[in-house]
Amino acid sequence: MATPLTDSERRKQISVRGIAGLGDVAEIKKSFNRHLHFTLVKDRNVATPRDYYFALAHTVRDHLVGRWIRTQQYYYEKDPKRIHYLSLEFYMGRTLQNTMINLGLQNACDEAIYQLGLDLEELEDIEEDAGLGNGGLGRLAACFLDSMASLGLAAYGYGIRYEFGIFNQKISSGWQVEEADDWLRYGNPWEKARPEFMLPVHFYGRVEHTAQGAKWLDTQIVLAMPYDTPVPGYKNNTVNTMRLWSAKAPNDFNLQEFNVGDYIQAVLDRNLAENISRVLYPNDNFFEGKELRLKQEYFVVAATLQDIIRRFKSSKFGCRDPVRTSFETFPDKVAIQLNDTHPALAIPELMRILVDVEKLIWEKAWDVTVQTCAYTNHTVLPEALERWSVHMFEKLLPRHLEIIYEINRRHLDRISAMYPGDWDRLKRMSLIEEGDPKRINMAHLCVVGSHAVNGVARIHSEIVKTTVFKDFYDIEPEKFQNKTNGITPRRWLLLCNPGLADVIAEKIGEEFLTDLYQLKKLLNFIDDDTFIRDVAKVKQENKLKFSAYLEGEYKVKINLDSIFDIQVKRIHEYKRQLLNCLHIITFYNRIKKDPNKQYVPRTVMIGGKAAPGYHMAKMIIKLITSVADIVNNDPVVGDRLKVIYLENYRVSLAEKVVPAADLSEQISTAGTEASGTGNMKFMLNGALTIGTMDGANVEMAEEAGEENLFIFGMRVEDVEAMDKTGYNAREYYDRIPELKQVMDQISSGYFSPKQPDLFKDIVNMLMNHDRFKVFADYEAYISSQEKVNDLYKNPREWTKKVIKNIAGSGKFSSDRTIAEYAREIWGVEPSDVKIPPPNEPRE
Repeated sequence: MATPLTDSERRKQISVRGIAGLGDVAEIKKSFNRHLHFTLVKDRNVATPRDYYFALAHTVRDHLVGRWIRTQQYYYEKDPKRIHYLSLEFYMGRTLQNTMINLGLQNACDEAIYQLGLDLEELEDIEEDAGLGNGGLGRLAACFLDSMASLGLAAYGYGIRYEFGIFNQKISSGWQVEEADDWLRYGNPWEKARPEFMLPVHFYGRVEHTAQGAKWLDTQIVLAMPYDTPVPGYKNNTVNTMRLWSAKAPNDFNLQEFNVGDYIQAVLDRNLAENISRVLYPNDNFFEGKELRLKQEYFVVAATLQDIIRRFKSSKFGCRDPVRTSFETFPDKVAIQLNDTHPALAIPELMRILVDVEKLIWEKAWDVTVQTCAYTNHTVLPEALERWSVHMFEKLLPRHLEIIYEINRRHLDRISAMYPGDWDRLKRMSLIEEGDPKRINMAHLCVVGSHAVNGVARIHSEIVKTTVFKDFYDIEPEKFQNKTNGITPRRWLLLCNPGLADVIAEKIGEEFLTDLYQLKKLLNFIDDDTFIRDVAKVKQENKLKFSAYLEGEYKVKINLDSIFDIQVKRIHEYKRQLLNCLHIITFYNRIKKDPNKQYVPRTVMIGGKAAPGYHMAKMIIKLITSVADIVNNDPVVGDRLKVIYLENYRVSLAEKVVPAADLSEQISTAGTEASGTGNMKFMLNGALTIGTMDGANVEMAEEAGEENLFIFGMRVEDVEAMDKTGYNAREYYDRIPELKQVMDQISSGYFSPKQPDLFKDIVNMLMNHDRFKVFADYEAYISSQEKVNDLYKNPREWTKKVIKNIAGSGKFSSDRTIAEYAREIWGVEPSDVKIPPPNEPRE
């Protein structure tokens, strides 16, 4: 097959990426050379590829700063309500290409770099991912920042500048090995330190109650140093700010009077304070009640709230004084969105500031707090819910504990007035869980302290109302909303799949990039043969390109006629990578049993990281890699089945994988995946979905037509019914011969001949205590996979379903999600005002 156009060759044909005007190109070359010159003057006289990357990054950054300053100036003058998105995770990935696209500079940079004899894609690949997140929750925050800027909202992302992000994953002898992610080793051209806005954060100490109110005394102080990263909107000249806090010890740290003499040790101990922002906790959907993590959560909240209040008080409008003193208007000017319960301490911290520092009466302070805060729930898995020990709180944040107790007292007084004598209900609804140890339920704190609570897909929001927070919903149903997640089409279509973006733009123009619902217009071309052929051709080119990448990385030969069957996400029992694994082995056994039959070939790719302390997840990786070893080296199988474990799955790898997928695996047990967002990326990029009726899959099926997805397995109702009657795995094992064969192979050591009992923990779990009921969906999954094979034999019908999926993916833009948050939670309107660029005078 012919070599496809390189991305850079194709970019020149795509107007969507900005016209490469001659003036722009000359200007960029000049700027690039200037930056390169200053890099080399300081250092060496031979430029490395990294020098070229930094020169280009600084060139692009130059185009940001004028717009950035002007945007912030514009907000200061207009004084709009400001949105503050608080998250312990921002999974940003790479910044260079996204910035060029949003500034409309991609083509000009491409041409300039080409004229300088360099390859843009090669330079882009030098950039480190900013891996400051674990998975969905952190990546959602990143997509939301892109959409908030593109919708012209005055928004700020607030988080922690981890020195070490999510670990790099190596696969060694089939096992996951973690390496520290030293992403800042070569510096970060996109951030700007702002020492002038450094703020103190207090820990430990004691509380004294005086006539003037409560005083928090004898605290240890850690300084929070802000680093600002610009967040450009798509071609609207808006540039918002992501502000990440880094921990610094104060200069007198451990050098106070009581510590006489050991000066050296005192300076070394500064590390203890600065460890707060050292490393991201690598757990996805799992709560680990460690003190350092609680410190991180309070650190980001305390620094952020001081910053928000400073900005509120000094802003231009809202009162006649030079400084705002009344907090009456605070909720009209400030919205705080809590991304899960991790920043829940914003609620008691805002109360502490309003009551102890600003001297508001409790009732007024509480009203301001509730009107300001809103909470997004991301999971219903009990092991993921944050429940901090009261003992740890008492030591670290004694005043906050008192405030939480008072919030709880008033909350329970209200409930007992409504339900006299219903002690059971009080116990269920309390913020404090009695027991040993006593714990604080952070989700309950968020629900009580927020004016809006939302789930992240329709089915999830219903489960939230009927199960986890049922008692709260009964009392305040108006507080509960749904906001189905979305993804930014700039990164997840235009950036990662320029070929498809171009084919779409040829048919319907470019407006879909800011109004993804326009993709519906593609249904007009569902029988257009050239369009069908073009869509299929782009997919083949993406598969060819990804295969070349894989053959470089893994030295495997890939069959381009095979179905690229892909499951990439964090490794977790509820996501059921094991179900996928059972299908792989079943298919393998069928080939071995009847090697002369015709089979639709598959390349199954599974990727994702396991939390370092999650034993079962690490065993699942080892099982997949062990199955791959057997399958890939069996001459009988040949190129009809290949299994590849994609090492170190991360944002930049997703950008390569997603456009090449034929089949997207979204197979969690119904009722466990809150939404999923990978599912949306695959749908938008021309893969078909095999999945359960879980999370956003339900709405994807609704938008594209259920007949255009491969939906299988139990629904939430079926799972609930089975929970009542009991799930008996052995019943399936005894009844289904192919399943029995697969399980017997795993347990007898067929895939681990040197260590026959290697997978005993997996077998024992599947047979005796599988919370996620893998066997119950096995038959339905296998038969759904047969339907996949049947359709793939008919490329035209397959591609028509692909087009229907792309056409139905408009709802899943994070622009739509953010517009709903803005109108229904934050009380602001998205704006299509284009701020004048820096080179034009302001009105």
